[in-house]
Amino acid sequence: MTTTLWSATVLLCLLMYVVLDGYDLGIGVATLFERDPAHRRHMLESVAVGWDGNETWLILLGVALWAGFPLAFGTLLPHAYLPLTVMLFSLIVRGVSVEMASQAPPAPRWTAAFGVASSLAAFAQGFALGTLTSAVQLRGDVSTDPAFGAFSWFCVLSGLTVTAAYTALGYAYTKHKSSGLLRESAGRRGAVATGLGGVLLVLVLVTVDTTAAPLNLDSPGRVFAFAVLLLFAAGGGATSLVTFPWKRRTGAADSLPLGGLVVATVSVFLALAVARFPVLLPPHLTVDGTAGPHPTMVFILVGIGLNMPLVLAYNVFAHRALAGKPDTAGARS
Repeated sequence: MTTTLWSATVLLCLLMYVVLDGYDLGIGVATLFERDPAHRRHMLESVAVGWDGNETWLILLGVALWAGFPLAFGTLLPHAYLPLTVMLFSLIVRGVSVEMASQAPPAPRWTAAFGVASSLAAFAQGFALGTLTSAVQLRGDVSTDPAFGAFSWFCVLSGLTVTAAYTALGYAYTKHKSSGLLRESAGRRGAVATGLGGVLLVLVLVTVDTTAAPLNLDSPGRVFAFAVLLLFAAGGGATSLVTFPWKRRTGAADSLPLGGLVVATVSVFLALAVARFPVLLPPHLTVDGTAGPHPTMVFILVGIGLNMPLVLAYNVFAHRALAGKPDTAGARS
């Protein structure tokens, strides 16, 4: 029971991070394609109000993996040292650049650093997820894989997919929070990013069975759950594709692309979790086999459980306190 709760906690932290920090990483990527300085300024400021709270979920995720599944955590790190190092360095640069550009506008160099660091962080996260499909060689509890033995073409495909998905989320949030020409350009570019992300995701699902971690659909229940979740993902993606170009000027209409992409993102991750459970790292590292001592899991589960509502409350407060659309109609693109 404790292992199941811990697995659910890890998955919840992952989903919250992907959705919340995904959109602001995507906004950073999108600034690289935006020529109007006023638009870039607005996009950066929409991130500045909540990026630190969004990234707290990454800390909770790391603690949950370290305490709950120490063997898997210790094996994963050597597997993905390089992309995780790139990700952490990029997140540091990104946080500094957000604060510096926000305090001393227009700061074009800091704004450019924000976009580049966001792109690297998004790609590195997808690349690291791709390493989870490589077989792990163990001697006792120690990995014997070479430093870059987990790197493959699938990691690159996974990195590109996550980057495209984050970019689509970024454009969806930008449309949700902007008006005028920025809103229109976010709608056009968001549809393109959503379509590209959908194509890359299909390639991931088609080719994942060629890796060491094929989808496990060996029972009717798994097949049914996997299919239903993919249908939800397809419905969310289709909703975003259809509503991104809408020109009707209502808050509800502008929120539909973001809502559709959130549904699609959550559904895809849940579908992959259904198809992989209980394997954490192929071929033999499972949830039960890598779980930490029961007292440790209970202690840390209580601690994370107490912190989750606080982090979530901060996320809700930050978004509600700054709800609405600032006036961006005057900027030229």
